[in-house]
Amino acid sequence: MLLTTDTYLTSIILYCVYCLIATMDSESIVPLIVNNILSILDDSSSDDDEFLVLTHLMNVSDSTRLTRIEHYVENVVHLYSDDQFQSHFRMQRKTFDFILSLIGPKISENVVKPGRPSVSPETQLLLTLWILGTPDSYRSVSDRFNVGKATAVISVRRVVKALYDHVHTFIKWPIADEMETSIRVFRAVKGFPNVIGAIDGTHISITAPKNNAEAYVNRKGYHSMQLQVGSYFLQAVCNENGMFIHCFTGYPGAVHDQRVFQNSDLPEFFRNDTQFPDDVHILGDAAYKLHKHLMVPFKDNGHLTDIQKNFNMCHSSTRMAIERAFGLLKGRMRRLLDTLPMTREDLIPKYIITCCILHNICLLKQDQFQPLAVAISNNASAVEILATREPDGGGRDVAIRKRDVIAAELPMQIGA
Repeated sequence: MLLTTDTYLTSIILYCVYCLIATMDSESIVPLIVNNILSILDDSSSDDDEFLVLTHLMNVSDSTRLTRIEHYVENVVHLYSDDQFQSHFRMQRKTFDFILSLIGPKISENVVKPGRPSVSPETQLLLTLWILGTPDSYRSVSDRFNVGKATAVISVRRVVKALYDHVHTFIKWPIADEMETSIRVFRAVKGFPNVIGAIDGTHISITAPKNNAEAYVNRKGYHSMQLQVGSYFLQAVCNENGMFIHCFTGYPGAVHDQRVFQNSDLPEFFRNDTQFPDDVHILGDAAYKLHKHLMVPFKDNGHLTDIQKNFNMCHSSTRMAIERAFGLLKGRMRRLLDTLPMTREDLIPKYIITCCILHNICLLKQDQFQPLAVAISNNASAVEILATREPDGGGRDVAIRKRDVIAAELPMQIGA
């Protein structure tokens, strides 16, 4: 493939500037140039052009590079014990091998300049897991794996795309027998009936976007994109095992939980007897509207009855599944606790969902990991507004009656 005239001239000019700066031994500016190239090409629809420009900047001058680790994968990673491997790459070797066999053929094409040593699919996947599992910079990770920074960026992007292509395989709504299992396990927590999942949102910190940055500032003051996960039985937003059965992201952090919910496909699921048969429901906090398929707690106005207080306690204990799922997700994919190393708004959602896919694969492989206590979305300022609105679909009276019946039938556990 040939470079377009404008892109070709851009690559040559920036290549010359890069070489000039390299002779000045200015480490802080070189990465900036590469990032600027990515920014310049952000508006381009051709990933191939971007790839070709980046290859012009690879392996130009070593005067500004940190010392690289030669043969890190072969001489170091392959000698790790199982515990060491999991500590560094956030999963067991058996899980890694499964993922490599799944996406290896898709990432086998050489990512570096023709004539240079190729980067194996194994190295690309290891490098990606290091980026997603740690707060380390692309520069330090590329030195660790003995590749250029541009190669690292391209490798991660390719791995993310390959994994994202399997989103519907690993993040999917439960079928009938899975729902029955979820209902049984959720009910065993505090007696709450007919629960197939739990829903909530969490904020993922990102670099301030170039356009409309204020929309991405959440109430905590940092830039984020809203990640919403609905917990349903065996799939992932969070069923009883913490597996995501539904994930939806892409909205700025300033957008409230309920609006994100309304723009996802969950409201459509509510109207489908396959997704929500009979009298099943998911559990959400007070930021969501009451619906016959979405049970939320009673608003605490200081005058709740014991039955209502008991409902809220049982509801909260059962809904903890989603908080544990977020804790496990961010404990494994530590990058989600830090700032995602990218500015392309079109790519950020795919990186977030890919982390959710990895989370689910690990659970499917019974790959245990220590969860973290993480803050989840709880936009209290909007709760008062939402409390005055009627629930969607299903009818207000139907949803209220259903909640009242559940509250009356729950085993009384407060004061016990």
